[in-house]
Amino acid sequence: MLTSLEPTTLPSGDTVPLSGGMAHRFRPLLDQVVQSIDEGADLGLGLSVIIDGEPVVDLRAGWRDRKKADAFDDTLVCVYSCGKAILGTLIMVAVEKGQLDYDTPVATYWPEFAAHGKEAITLADALSHQGGLAAFTEEIDPALWLDWDGLCAALADMAPLWPPGTDQGYHPQTVGYIGGEVLRRVTGKTVGEHLRALGLDVHCGVGEALRPRTGPMMKPPAAPDLGDLTPLKGAAFLSKWSSAAGVSREAWAAAEIPASNMHATAHGLATIMQAYTTERLGGDMTISEHVRATAMAERTCREDLVLPFTLSWGTGVMRNREGQLGPSATAIGHYGFGGACVLADPAHRLSFAFVPNKMSPALVADPRVTGLLETLYDLL
Repeated sequence: MLTSLEPTTLPSGDTVPLSGGMAHRFRPLLDQVVQSIDEGADLGLGLSVIIDGEPVVDLRAGWRDRKKADAFDDTLVCVYSCGKAILGTLIMVAVEKGQLDYDTPVATYWPEFAAHGKEAITLADALSHQGGLAAFTEEIDPALWLDWDGLCAALADMAPLWPPGTDQGYHPQTVGYIGGEVLRRVTGKTVGEHLRALGLDVHCGVGEALRPRTGPMMKPPAAPDLGDLTPLKGAAFLSKWSSAAGVSREAWAAAEIPASNMHATAHGLATIMQAYTTERLGGDMTISEHVRATAMAERTCREDLVLPFTLSWGTGVMRNREGQLGPSATAIGHYGFGGACVLADPAHRLSFAFVPNKMSPALVADPRVTGLLETLYDLL
């Protein structure tokens, strides 16, 4: 039973809006969140923890905007690359249904993809960032990211940047189109349509009806540290065509860009991530232990060509390495630019989501997240 939360007063005299609830034994997480807001590390956020299908934390704290005019409450936050894990979950459902197979070439489902030496790239290769399609090194129109068919055609006509399967380089944007197009080809539904069918507060493509619930994101105080810059890193993150530039925020939010523009609440994200911890989630999201284990199994662990880390990847999800996803070795999940995080831990049958609107420069292991996870595991 979740205990409802009441506004609390900071030492500064500000009254922090709180909504949602939490089981009594997890109250130290609330203290940590309030302290983070008081110290200025956070402005508004959502935090959700689900264990064995039961919510134990559903917390919304702080403010939606810098002027502190509106409570955070049910704000939909852009979770950036956390969407990659949500896409991976949708694909895991399709694998369970026999519609997809991780070790089958992408071109089996999408014949045009075979061009220029890509015929052997498997779905697992693509979703574990081994396919060699991390970025367009030749200029494209940045608005192409809002044209699903056009962008997929450009990917199908692209040659790999390294021999597929021989190296690992994070695909900031393209992995969403590869996974999403394969899913569309076999199910007839886009990523956004699959999410709408689930009826949860996770959205890929935010139209006019949902726009009033989306809040502004407070940009980080510094650029992320990409390590030594290379032409590939430049193409993936820094070129004027590495993302949808020169378009309105409304057009960007309304487009389906699964790897970087999903909007969600923490509770919606944590609910979907339960798919990695339990067999039945309601509806048709039933995942066998074998399929879950296959999705989470390590496909590659190397020093990444695009991100300045050594990363371990399952199929669509990051595997915990050196505490990047907290204290449990069995945790999997994904970070989003600015500090958002989704996580599942089958050993503890829990899922976790943190969605802030004040962004940090951290790409992986945001201190706010790792601190919350340390407290959470101490309380288990």
